[in-house]
Amino acid sequence: MSMFGDRAIELLKELQRCENRDLPPYNDDEVRQILEEVRALYEQNCVEAAEAGQTEEGQLLLAGIYSRHAAIERNKRCLLAYVYNRMHKLRAVRWNQGSIIPTDLREALHDEEVEWFGKYSRSLASYMQSVGDTGIDLTQHLKPPKNLFIEVRCLEDYGEMETEDGHTVTLTKNSQHFLRRTDCEQLIHQGVLEQIS
Repeated sequence: MSMFGDRAIELLKELQRCENRDLPPYNDDEVRQILEEVRALYEQNCVEAAEAGQTEEGQLLLAGIYSRHAAIERNKRCLLAYVYNRMHKLRAVRWNQGSIIPTDLREALHDEEVEWFGKYSRSLASYMQSVGDTGIDLTQHLKPPKNLFIEVRCLEDYGEMETEDGHTVTLTKNSQHFLRRTDCEQLIHQGVLEQIS
């Protein structure tokens, strides 16, 4: 026999099991079933609340109403925690990897999460452009750099890249380069380059 709120707890456990990895696929069926449970509990409470006001035994019905209401509140908190944690991970993706959702992650997202990510990216970009005269990229230098130049290895054929000082660098697979951190940091986040030293 399943208890009120068991599905919601399982949903959070599923999210917790994948805490250090990418997001698990959005569990639309489970979310829908939890919402149906909330709706059924609410409707049952409405019926019994109407009966409780009309009968002398209304006090006996209140215990059931209170327990169902507590289950509704618990389900709501669990669903909000599920959505909040997924959004938190998506926010981290935006800050660490840029405004493009990786393909494997996109497959795990609900359409509304993809829409939220796009709005969040546009909002962040708008804010970064509004700071100062030329704007500032807040996603760069999340930690202060120790060196201005770093050695990187190219993980895939990328083609030509123009550096801030106007030089052109050809990035081919397994080639190594000594570049300014600011020139290659975005490519490191995208997985095109990896830092060697």
